Amino acid sequence: MHHANHHYGHAHILARYCRIAEPMHPPRIMGYLQHGWNIGDGLAPGTPYVSGSRLLVWSEETRRRSWSQGRRNAVVVGAPFSYLVEMTPDDGTPAEGTIFYPFHGWEGQQVHGDHQRLIDEVRATEIGPITACLYWNEYRMRAVRALYEKAGFRVICHGYRGFWWRDHNRDFLVNQLAELRRHKRVVSNRLCSAIWYGALAGREVAVYGDPMVLDNADMTFGGEPRLHRQWPEVYGRQTDYDACHQLARVQLGADELAGPDELRKLLGWPKEGYV
Repeated sequence: MHHANHHYGHAHILARYCRIAEPMHPPRIMGYLQHGWNIGDGLAPGTPYVSGSRLLVWSEETRRRSWSQGRRNAVVVGAPFSYLVEMTPDDGTPAEGTIFYPFHGWEGQQVHGDHQRLIDEVRATEIGPITACLYWNEYRMRAVRALYEKAGFRVICHGYRGFWWRDHNRDFLVNQLAELRRHKRVVSNRLCSAIWYGALAGREVAVYGDPMVLDNADMTFGGEPRLHRQWPEVYGRQTDYDACHQLARVQLGADELAGPDELRKLLGWPKEGYV
């Protein structure tokens, strides 16, 4: 199993959907599972990939891009978050305020930008209580976290996504879905997985503010300028709810989810037990 298949608790969510008893370690996925929304072929830039391995992508759109890059073994399975939404009915708790996801870095790349300017813009735009959800990378930076706390934001982190089979928060997406549902709006300064997740969860979404700069950003697939060109519907302080929700269903493969038995076959899992 590629270690990225464990990120965000993805393998655990799919095992639960396939009716596999909660294992300490889920079955080995036979292939590479797309671990985050991207505008490329489903693989993160620079990801080691064994030629001919099955690439399990979230959407038909991504499968076509992968095919155009010469990857003939790409299969659409849908995003793990989409399966989680299917398995987790909304309990109807009243939603209020906004959850804000600042663009983030990771172990290999850091983000450069003015967090205070973003904070000022979000405070001037949003109504009601505001939660700032920092990625683990920024959450551990005390100076960054302090800016949001000083501004009166509720500051949270969904947890660590894991790396090389260590320290995974298997409830990362479970926590994220719960937080999305407690807010009316989901906003970010860059189009990202969290925006599509929020739209699929039935929340208003919006992308605005300085998108910031990522160290050594890979522009192979067009980068930030392409995001604006291809998905203008999600940009601006107010967006069309129905249009964004439908786009999220496409990007997350929500209408192409496999049944438990079919998904087992796609992931290379046996009918009984696991390996």
